[in-house]
Amino acid sequence: MNRRVGVGAVVVVAIIALVLWRTVFAPQTDGVLSGYVEADYVFVTSAVGGVVTNLNVARGDQVKSGAKLFALNDLAEKGAVGQAQGQLAQAEATAANLTTGRRPAEVDAVVAQQAEAQAAFVNSEAQYRRQVELVKSGTSTRQALDTAKAQRDTDQARVRQLSAQLRVANLPAGREQEIRAADSAVTAAKGGVQQAQWRLDQQTGVAPADATVIDTLYRPGEVVQPGQPVVQLLPPENIKLRFFVSEKMVPQIHPGQALQVSCDGCGAPIKATVRFVSPRAEFTPPVIYSREQRSRLVFMVEAKPTERLETLHVGQPIDVRLAEKP
Repeated sequence: MNRRVGVGAVVVVAIIALVLWRTVFAPQTDGVLSGYVEADYVFVTSAVGGVVTNLNVARGDQVKSGAKLFALNDLAEKGAVGQAQGQLAQAEATAANLTTGRRPAEVDAVVAQQAEAQAAFVNSEAQYRRQVELVKSGTSTRQALDTAKAQRDTDQARVRQLSAQLRVANLPAGREQEIRAADSAVTAAKGGVQQAQWRLDQQTGVAPADATVIDTLYRPGEVVQPGQPVVQLLPPENIKLRFFVSEKMVPQIHPGQALQVSCDGCGAPIKATVRFVSPRAEFTPPVIYSREQRSRLVFMVEAKPTERLETLHVGQPIDVRLAEKP
């Protein structure tokens, strides 16, 4: 539930109107310029949205960088992470199976079969040579020789077959194209894990810097749409000063210029440095630019305080003087 900012807007407009009136119409003495304190707020959001389950901070809290500010319901995101991790494990197992070949026990079985076939071939080779000699001496028949030769050739072919199987068993199980496809599947699965983890991380809001909690915009049980801010922060270094100078004074102001800033209750002047000078007129009255009316034009200048940031508060009126050159 976003808080209404109507009252705040009216206050800011009133401050700006007062500053402009003092800058344009009220007489300025001793080179004093009027302005106010402004800031760049940090809005911590969730890119995916969800139901707020925990709100760990309240308005006015001081938080450290990395502190968990809020949490959204993450049941679905945790399930997606688990599913993606399972798909990655499956893809890695498939890739490993394609690159490691057969298991050692399977290779050992082929080796044993090859040794057995080799022994059988040696025996059948000896029987064939004996039959050759017996046929020459006339003590054996041609049929017995042919039988011995056939058995020798069969055993030899078996040895060659098992030798080929052993070579194949020692090769990777998959072809090169299959291995590349498996590697691509692993890469895709890793991307799925990263994406699921990112969505899970988005369910927790984390402070990006040391800051003050300015406001909490949702409460537990409310639904946050993607991109909607949940907590508004103000890091001290994001405080800045705005003041306005007349058209004639613009050439005297430049980035890097030293300033002295005073405000009610601030004590000694605060040092600041000009960071930005607007190149065009800001908040100009609705008048025609003529020689008589040009004196009403003002230009916005932004400066950065360099000390005692804790004494400055957004919307606070300030008086600015150009620091004297050493």
